[in-house]
Amino acid sequence: MHTLQHNHIIKKVFFITLMMISASANAQDVVQSTKNQTNLLEIAMTVTAIILVAVIWLLAQVLLTLSKSLLKKRKSELGLKSIIIIIFSSVLSSTATAQDNFKNTGSSASSYFGGMREMEFYALTTVISIELIVILYLSLIIRKTFTDLTKQGTETVTSIKKATSLSTWWKNLDKKWMTKSVPVEREADILLDHDYDGIRELDNALPPWWKYGFYVTIVIAVIYLFIYHVTGNGENPEQEYAAEMAEGKRIEEQYKAKTKNLIDENNITLADADGIASGKTIFSQSCVACHGANGEGGIGPNLTDKYWIHGGSLNTIYQTIKIGYPEKGMQSWQSMYSPIQIKNLTSFVKSIVGTKPYNPKAPQGNLEEQQPN
Repeated sequence: MHTLQHNHIIKKVFFITLMMISASANAQDVVQSTKNQTNLLEIAMTVTAIILVAVIWLLAQVLLTLSKSLLKKRKSELGLKSIIIIIFSSVLSSTATAQDNFKNTGSSASSYFGGMREMEFYALTTVISIELIVILYLSLIIRKTFTDLTKQGTETVTSIKKATSLSTWWKNLDKKWMTKSVPVEREADILLDHDYDGIRELDNALPPWWKYGFYVTIVIAVIYLFIYHVTGNGENPEQEYAAEMAEGKRIEEQYKAKTKNLIDENNITLADADGIASGKTIFSQSCVACHGANGEGGIGPNLTDKYWIHGGSLNTIYQTIKIGYPEKGMQSWQSMYSPIQIKNLTSFVKSIVGTKPYNPKAPQGNLEEQQPN
């Protein structure tokens, strides 16, 4: 009965929708634009209205099918289906007429919305709004009808399936693989004679899953023994450790190769022989003008003695070359040389400390007898 009442309401709403679409078409006949070009907003709204009518028609078909299954009655000849077809045809004809009049007639009105007459815009907006309300209403009715049609007996069938399938499956699984327990009424058969202060012991079997798991470990142990200790194909823990250490060393070398330019005054180390040779080349290109060909000094201080103005460790020498001291005539070289090149140059300077060049400059700075690396 509720579905029949819904259908009567839907019929009324469709008749109102039909009247609004017709009114929109008449409004377009009376007042049209004077431009001889297509109004895109009007076409978009009209097409939207037609599409929504088609959606309403499809939803109504679904509702009619569900209603027939639920009520088992025939609808009247002029039912919801006939009304939707009339509305759909009316929209098509009114839209075509509106487009023809829009192209061929004129108007002297002055109020427009996106190129549309105010009356046309409000009429189409009202029609689209009514259609959206109808679609929402139909969707709710379809949902309720489908629920009423399918919910009968569902709970009973579901409970029966659960009782017959899930519980049976679990009971069999528990009996075969989990506990292999003895029913309570048969516990007297497995009761032992042991009595511990009134506590009696049952001779229950071990859980099957535990026994089978134990059997699996035995098989794995035999396979392990054969592979690692008989055939020698596998690596024992010591060999695995050595392989992992070698792999770690390889990864470390790769990292160092990628980050060799990530050097600063905080992590610098002494370069190897090739690095020192490269630093000597840089020194001969950029430093001899101030410090002499052998580091004996000139404009700049002597680099071969144990006296240092800013410190003689690798860290301080690197920092001095990197940032410089422009107020004392020592420029910064970090814009010209890479961190690895400054490291090599620092290592070369460190390597000539203690040498005896010809005509050395007098000491400057502070004495550092034991110079840190």
